[in-house]
Amino acid sequence: MINEVFMPALSSTMTEGKIVSWVKSPGDKIERGETVVIVESDKADMDVESFYEGYLATILVAAGEAAPVGSAIALVVETEAEIEGAQQQSAAPPSAAPAAAAAPVAAASPVVEAPAAVQNGRTIASPRARKLAKDLKIDIATLKGSGPYGRIVAEDVEAASGKVSPSAAPVATPAVAVAPVVTPAVAPKAAVPAAVPVAQPGQVVALNTLQNAVVRNMMASLQVPVFRVGYTITTDGLDKLYKQVKSKGVTMTALLAKAVALTLQKHPIVNAFYSEQGINYRSAINVAIAVAMDDGGLITPVLQNADQVDLYSLSRKWKDLVDRARSKQLQPEEYSTGGFTISNLGMFGVDRFDAILPPGQGAILAVGASRPQVVATSDGLMGVRSQMQVNLTCDHRTIYGADAAAFLRDLAKLIETEPQSLTL
Repeated sequence: MINEVFMPALSSTMTEGKIVSWVKSPGDKIERGETVVIVESDKADMDVESFYEGYLATILVAAGEAAPVGSAIALVVETEAEIEGAQQQSAAPPSAAPAAAAAPVAAASPVVEAPAAVQNGRTIASPRARKLAKDLKIDIATLKGSGPYGRIVAEDVEAASGKVSPSAAPVATPAVAVAPVVTPAVAPKAAVPAAVPVAQPGQVVALNTLQNAVVRNMMASLQVPVFRVGYTITTDGLDKLYKQVKSKGVTMTALLAKAVALTLQKHPIVNAFYSEQGINYRSAINVAIAVAMDDGGLITPVLQNADQVDLYSLSRKWKDLVDRARSKQLQPEEYSTGGFTISNLGMFGVDRFDAILPPGQGAILAVGASRPQVVATSDGLMGVRSQMQVNLTCDHRTIYGADAAAFLRDLAKLIETEPQSLTL
């Protein structure tokens, strides 16, 4: 029997995928659950497993080429004797295809599909989750997946083992804060990204997969009625705290994310999102933070349950996310589950700017640089205070002006008068 390997849909927005590399070569034996190919989705490189045993007969889409979701990218056969027939079928002109399809060995069935909780009676899990479950002696079939389409991820296994609480964000440690398991022969998954060619004047450079995903998201955002609210926040207390905890690995990004997460606890409407059925209030506070990629485009790694994780663990988690984002090693749930986004251009010296609302979210906070300003103090005198401008872009279908103003007021109060509470 000849089976087709299809380009899988690794995310809800994915329309095509690019083959990063083939782990298997024509003629290689394939085991069920074994990684066959590595596909570049919108924002990450993903290991794609086979649901059947057999032999890889021929590759239809070579490494470096793209194919639409659902199209055939390779042929797999059950026995070595069928390899030659499959290769002849793939080389046949289109007019000969129907005759080949009518042959007894040409009944096609999907081999690689979009992740789902159970497919063909087999539990679907990431390679890292399977390895971890095996090490911890946990029956993976008994777990409930929290990944896309119910896929079981490593965090589900850790939660079942009692290592972490299901309600707490997983914290990477040196032993596990690595990319998903990769076959040694797969060079394209190296941690160091390839050098980006410099565009020449007058040259037209095609958008890469990530840039195309950003374009689609931004076009979708234009359909949302938004408004913007600005606020000036004094950061002297936050700056002082940052100097105290910087040596312990805490970043300003983690401080801002923690402050936003704690403020969202008081304003669930700002963490909600619109649907045709009504306003959806999220059960978790997942803060996404925009990161520019070296090869173009933008990705938003997510600090999950940011309100429940301590500041130091949050900083370690953020560093791990950024490192893996820039080497395209993030899992979909690590960049697609954000409920509120922070975009910080203050590190570049930008005073103020407006951010575009991401699809599926109710608000995004644009953070400018903190600068010394001459201000009137509460005692009627003049003084110098460090201040930053923030602008909140909101979906007016769910958030009203008073909601946005109250959120920014409480965020400012936390940063200005209670910064030490971020370390609790």
